Amino acid sequence: MISISIIGSGNVAQHLIKAVSKSANLELVQVFARTKENLESLVEPSKIISDYTAFKAADLYLIAVSDNAIAEVSNHLPFNNQLVAHTSGSCALTDLNGNNRRAVFYPLQTFSKNKAVDFSIIPICLEAEQTNDFQVLEQVAHSISNAVFSIDSEQRKSLHVSAVFVSNFVNHLYQLGNELCDTYKVPFDILKPLITETANKIQTLSPQEAQTGPAKRNDTITINKHLALLTDENHKEIYKILTKSIIDHGKKL
Repeated sequence: MISISIIGSGNVAQHLIKAVSKSANLELVQVFARTKENLESLVEPSKIISDYTAFKAADLYLIAVSDNAIAEVSNHLPFNNQLVAHTSGSCALTDLNGNNRRAVFYPLQTFSKNKAVDFSIIPICLEAEQTNDFQVLEQVAHSISNAVFSIDSEQRKSLHVSAVFVSNFVNHLYQLGNELCDTYKVPFDILKPLITETANKIQTLSPQEAQTGPAKRNDTITINKHLALLTDENHKEIYKILTKSIIDHGKKL
């Protein structure tokens, strides 16, 4: 049984709390949170602390806070030579205070507060300074997920940027499409089967092979019609940039 304390109360922290609590191989010792109300439905109140001096001994301390708070939190930890890992995709292992044994435990997924996730299929990217610590991280990761990877800080940065492209940017495009549907009083739900099929195709095809649409065909007549329809200059600019990128990628083949 590996004992774990989690620092944070946001989306990532809450999903990790659920995953750790469900595992027969892991013990949730404590959760550090400035606002206890966020966690009272997930954790026994006696396990929630807001004072750094109240930490009990644990095999692993997971820092699941915003990127800009990781260094500050690690500097406040009142112990030395303990295994401490952050959960960020963009921060380096060395952003943690060197007083403790530094590591990274990065679950590569988009987390929303009220949307359940299947942790068993979430890739968990691990890094540690010491071999023994990496083995502990592996045991923890395998207790909640079937997809565990050794990824160093530089690789993790590239993964995080890639994730922004395929998740955050794509979701923003959903938002723009939704706004356009609202403008013309068309139900956004009509597009959901297309969204699903587009996502499903890359399970068996490469993104290059799955690409379709007027830019792929270099259909300038349709492209110009779309641009004429768009009244928001920001939307037009995004359309032009993405169209050019698709056309340019086609020329590389």
